[in-house]
Parts: sequence; structure tokens; C-alpha cells
Amino acid sequence: MSSDVVDHLGLSRRHFLQAAGAAAAVAPNGVPAQPAMRDALPLGAPSAAKTTTERIVRLRVNGADRELTIEPRVTLLDALREVLALTGTKKGCDRGQCGACTVLVDGRRINACLTLAVMHEGSEITTIEGLGTPDALHPMQAAFLSRDAFQCGYCTPGQICSAVALVGELKAQALSAATFEAAPTGAVPRTIAISDAEIRERMSGNVCRCGAYVNIVAAVRAVADGKA
Repeated sequence: MSSDVVDHLGLSRRHFLQAAGAAAAVAPNGVPAQPAMRDALPLGAPSAAKTTTERIVRLRVNGADRELTIEPRVTLLDALREVLALTGTKKGCDRGQCGACTVLVDGRRINACLTLAVMHEGSEITTIEGLGTPDALHPMQAAFLSRDAFQCGYCTPGQICSAVALVGELKAQALSAATFEAAPTGAVPRTIAISDAEIRERMSGNVCRCGAYVNIVAAVRAVADGKA
């Protein structure tokens, strides 16, 4: 390297030779000894500026206001698990295909892995921890227990949250693909019958790799029928 270039970089010849010598030194694993190069730079030499995009996000989770300092790109799933330590919500496929991360946002079920935490400021978020306690189970939790509607249990939190929203949809007479066609305009609204087919269709976004579907449907139907 010419002396002009060395002078332009603000390095003395001694510092340049020290840095070049450190670069030539190779660790046993074949990785250049980069720390030595950094140590060889003259004092006051410019370094890469550390930048952060973190911001304060205020969420209402399970009835409590929580303030998080996170990056805008953090998913709701990671915010719940990694920041708030609400690990009942599971990370399965992380692609919105298995439903293990299902939570309730303003009463509607969503896949927490497919949405960003910053998008839900001001929303009411409910996870499996917020549905009930060991001493006072939610009816859906009790139904899953009494009907043995799980095996390994990994998908169960998402299944239960989804099932709670399902019952709300049935009460609101919300249509599904299993309902076929809606009532004609102006006609008396049709009553959506609670059936196994209706429950299977509405729970189709939640995968149970253990195959406990028969008991899951029985648990959900018990609550929907008011028999739990």
C-alpha cells in the first residue's frame, strides 16, 4: 500500500504494519485473528456506529397493561414468549400452518406468529394463561381434561384458544365453509346447527400431530352445547 493511501486513512506506518501483521496471523481453526486487528487500530479511529430501532410497545395482555421495549419486527408470538415469558403459547411451524400459537385478540383468534406485536397496541390479547387458573378452569379447559382431548399437549393451548373463539362464532351465528349458503336477504336468519362437521371445519386451522381429533371435537361440542 502506498504512503499516500496510508496517510489518507489516518494510519501511521507503524499502525499499518501492526494491522497487516495481525491480519496475517491465523488462528488454529483457520479464522483470521480479527480482535488483534481491532487492537492494532490507532486510538480514536472511527468504528461502526451501533444503531437500534427498538421502541416502546404497550400491550394489554390477559387483563394487564404491559410495556415492552422491542423492535417493530418482533412478532406477537416472540413478544409473548421471549419478552413476557408467557410460554403457554407455543411456537410450532412459525409459518401460520399449525395453529399452535393461536391466541385471542379482541375475542378473535389469530396466529401470533403471523402478526407483529406493534400492530396490537390497544387490543385485548388473551393467551392460554388468561383463560383460567388451576383452581378455576375455563369451561373449555375443563372439557379438554375430562374428555382426554390431548396427548403430548403441545398443540393444546392453541386448540383451546381456537375452540373458545369457535363457540363465540357459533353464538354470533357466523358462517363457515360448512354452513354452505347464507339465508336470502330479508329472510329470517337461519340457525347454524352445532355439528361435528361444523366444529371440524372451524377447527381445521389447528393441527394435532398426535391425532386426538375425535376427543377434541367431543370437548368443543360439549361446551358449545352447554354440557361442559
